[in-house]
Order: sequence, then C-alpha cells, then structure tokens
Amino acid sequence: MANGGCDLAINVKPANNHEMKTLRYLMAIAVACGFLGLASHASALLIADGHELGFVNYGIPSGDADRTTYVNHLIGMSLGSTDSADGQTYFRSNNDFGSLAAATWALNGTGTSINLGTGLYGYLFAKYDGPNYGSEVWFVGDLSGTITIPATADGYGLSGWTLFSPGGSQVPEGGSTLAFLGLAIAGLVALRAKTRFA
Repeated sequence: MANGGCDLAINVKPANNHEMKTLRYLMAIAVACGFLGLASHASALLIADGHELGFVNYGIPSGDADRTTYVNHLIGMSLGSTDSADGQTYFRSNNDFGSLAAATWALNGTGTSINLGTGLYGYLFAKYDGPNYGSEVWFVGDLSGTITIPATADGYGLSGWTLFSPGGSQVPEGGSTLAFLGLAIAGLVALRAKTRFA
C-alpha cells in the first residue's frame, strides 16, 4: 500500500486441509481469549460482597480528607475486626487482599456507573444517605473498565463516591492477561500464515 500504510492482504495458501483446520483452530482460541479478557473488565459491586474492604458507620464528616482517613483506617485493621476511632465505628471484612498500600484521594463522583480505567485506582468509598446508613468501602485494585455500584443500601440512596489511588497490586489483572494472550496467539497465527504459506 502506498504512503507508508500497512498492507493487510495476506495471500494464504495452506499446503493441505489439515493445516487449514489447525489455523482456524488457533484463530478461534485467540479470539476466545481476547473476548474473555474483555468480558472480565466490567463488574458490579454489591454490599458486603467479595470486594468489600469494610464499612464505616457513618462516615460523617465526609470531606476528602475525612474519607481518606476512613479508608486508611480500614486498610490498617485486622480481618473481621471492629474498631472505634475518628468518631466512627469501623467494620473490616474478612476479605483478604494481601498487602495493601495506603489510600490517596483521587476523585469524587455521583451515580452508580464508575469508570475505573485500567488499574488506576485501588479503593472505592460510597456514602449512603447521610446519617441513616453509612459508608461502604471496596477494594477495586484488581478491576478495570466500567463498574456499577448499588443505587441504594438497606433502602437508603447513594449520596456520592470517592476513588482512591494506588491501583492495587502490580500483577496484571486476569482479564488483561487473557486479552494479551489472545493478541499474542493471533499474532503468531498471522506470522505463521505469512511465513509458511506465502
């Protein structure tokens, strides 16, 4: 193709029907891995689910510095413990996320749909209806893409949320790994077709 473009037309002429079936099989695996990787990015968080870091009763006052204090207190607690500090009552879930880094405020928002990007955030704080319910905190360091959170908790509406850095562990999230594997296999299939059958 002229002007420095990529010529995507590859003249593939397999030597026999068996090799053509092998190429189709490998391409199907590559596509499946890619779709599995993309599908695992989206997620819905629930109250007291497997991503729950803990709960703050009530999470008031609720300024940026206050929310950062609450999340960091939960990070420092033992699994399954209850504690009172900072005028709050804290409940740490039994969910073990390994060694957790301190939370740093990143951004606030409203609504139930939240775009986490690609490993940008580690924790999500959601405040539900002022003094009537409390604040749910989730670990999101292993999630990416757009997630949803509940609009209500025990009948009380979402007031707003805060995302905190850092982006969790340094190990690639499983969906990203599958997507990269799919791309790698697709690349190998294309390279094999070009070099062997051209």
